[in-house]
Amino acid sequence: MNIPPPENISPDALRKYLSTRPESKYLLVDVRQPEEYEEDHIPGATLIPVHELVRRLDEVAGDRELVFYCHAGGRSQAASLMAAEEAVTERIYNLAGGIMAWEGKTLVGFPRVQVFNEINDPAAALRTAMDLEKGALRFYRAALDRFGDGDAADVLKELAKAERAHARTVYAFWKKTQADPPEFDTLFDGLKGDILEGGRSVEEAVDALEGIETDGFLRLMEAALDIEYAAYDLYRVMVERFESEEAKKAFTAIAQAEKGHMRKIVEAIGKRSGG
Repeated sequence: MNIPPPENISPDALRKYLSTRPESKYLLVDVRQPEEYEEDHIPGATLIPVHELVRRLDEVAGDRELVFYCHAGGRSQAASLMAAEEAVTERIYNLAGGIMAWEGKTLVGFPRVQVFNEINDPAAALRTAMDLEKGALRFYRAALDRFGDGDAADVLKELAKAERAHARTVYAFWKKTQADPPEFDTLFDGLKGDILEGGRSVEEAVDALEGIETDGFLRLMEAALDIEYAAYDLYRVMVERFESEEAKKAFTAIAQAEKGHMRKIVEAIGKRSGG
């Protein structure tokens, strides 16, 4: 079965969807924690915490369309991707902005900088990719400064370390396009890293950390999932953007790595929840 990628759906579109579809045709899945579900949830939603989804895929597999949601969209993006990869059904949706957007408490999405739109040269795209990895590294370091003593410290350290490793992977392909390339450390340390892979500015993302309470583990992990999913989506698109096999290999490698990051974050949520 050829499964299309998950689709984002807005709160208004979801309300229309739920009001016009027979309940036998879809399954609405809340992937938050039980205490979050008990406090508030969309009527009719089935609770399957994101860290339990892989072992409970048989519960969602079948002919029904799937609609995932969480607090703000990060966990449900990861859930929708995992379900799509396992080809559990033909159509999968993710509620953009999560239950916060559903309740009108936040705006859905934010302006994205189309970082690759005007770049047609593979070498320039690869260099830009390194700059984006630098941006992610800066974000995770800022998160560590704020939450370094909490439960999220270990996963944040791992993510920060991996961003530099990702940039080094891209560099290995980029330097083949250069006559006299600088050393990786020299190049990477000189990059600005102002933008995240999804197009959000690092400054904006770091400022958003101020709205997360000191012990807000789930909110922080959701923010990380949002960044990693945006990165995965961007690099997956870039695989098809260029004809250069070197560029395709680089973007494929980094997209796969971003998926691995999402799984690690989900695992961290599971460990903290005792699951």
